[in-house]
Amino acid sequence: MADAAEKLSTTDARLAELSLPTGGWPEAARSDALARVRQMGLPERRDEYWKYTRPDTLTQPGAVPAALFDNDEAPIFGEMDRLNIVFVDGVFDAEASDDLSLEGVRIERLADASTDIHWARDLYGMLEAKGQDPVQRPLAALNTAFASDGVLIHVTGTPSKPINLTYHHRSETSDAILHHVIKLDPGAEITVLENGPAAARFNKCMEVDVADSATFHHVRAQGRDHERRAATHIFARLGAESVFKSFTLTANGVLTRNECVIELTGDDAVAHVAGACVGDGDFHHDDTVFITHDAVGCESRQVFKKVLRNGATGVFQGKILVKKDAQKTDGYQISQSLLLDEDSQFLAKPELEIYADDVACSHGSTSGAIDEDALFYLRSRGVPEAPATDLLTLAFLAEAVEEIEDEDLREEINRRLAAWLERHRS
Repeated sequence: MADAAEKLSTTDARLAELSLPTGGWPEAARSDALARVRQMGLPERRDEYWKYTRPDTLTQPGAVPAALFDNDEAPIFGEMDRLNIVFVDGVFDAEASDDLSLEGVRIERLADASTDIHWARDLYGMLEAKGQDPVQRPLAALNTAFASDGVLIHVTGTPSKPINLTYHHRSETSDAILHHVIKLDPGAEITVLENGPAAARFNKCMEVDVADSATFHHVRAQGRDHERRAATHIFARLGAESVFKSFTLTANGVLTRNECVIELTGDDAVAHVAGACVGDGDFHHDDTVFITHDAVGCESRQVFKKVLRNGATGVFQGKILVKKDAQKTDGYQISQSLLLDEDSQFLAKPELEIYADDVACSHGSTSGAIDEDALFYLRSRGVPEAPATDLLTLAFLAEAVEEIEDEDLREEINRRLAAWLERHRS
């Protein structure tokens, strides 16, 4: 009873500082989400899916102040031809953003979409609500209830360039909540990029509905702000012969929790989720993934690599659930860490739950140090120790980065990883 009372107290204190947006078609979904938050309560360390990550700074009233980071590096994706949409501390910046017109896609702000007849009305909060079973995700429900800004993207064709969501952090105490909804019509295809630290504390939710034969590519870079805290959620539903591919690069930050919940509902769908993270010192990074196979002949891949040093912590919780009629499922899951010192740690919880009998599913998780034989080989050929270590580290991360289909994006991610390693050499 004491634990329940403590959770209720934490939840009430957090809710008391937030204002529930009212009016318009999202109101019903927001009210439903608020009721779910009150019923579930915000997460605590005792909760099963939070036992490796302390959620208190994500749930307490007021964001822990995060010093602004003066980044002299050119913005990632900045040289690409893309439609750029900018948010500053969780608020849309019209002057810094490009015009939202682009062939094959309709883009609107969540704050501006007020008409009762709207394509997003049946999607906003729906995938998030469905993703609460069998694992409760109260921070996502909190997002649905209180997010007042974000983008609604309806993809009807194949836009000529990607859409880039850029997040800037300008206030040391900003507490941002953003919610994006993306719907792909049958046969449509889009690439969505995300980058930037966003806020001192950031809660973001993205719902993606991928119709039959549609393709969704997603690449994000969670930037170099050292003191930011973030909890992100992606909820996706895949139709027949559709493709969903998401890759995340994370560098630095005090606390990052990325959750991805995917349901393959149409035959022959494909879902790939990958991540590469590099952390130093007071760094805690948590990837939590739940993929449900509920159709025949589907494929899923989870590939996560973490490089940790100076006491950094990495977490991976990944599950593949194969329902009884999801025959011919191909599920693959790998999580690995490279520990560059004895003070860092990697905590992993891979899971398979299979009710079909014609499947090929596997999972693996390892932790280790730099291969001394490989390091000796490079040094014996004249490569200094620090650059040799960087080369082996990049080779370790390569399997995750290779999940990005676009060659230019892969090269950009590899450049950023190499730059981080060079900056953090001992």
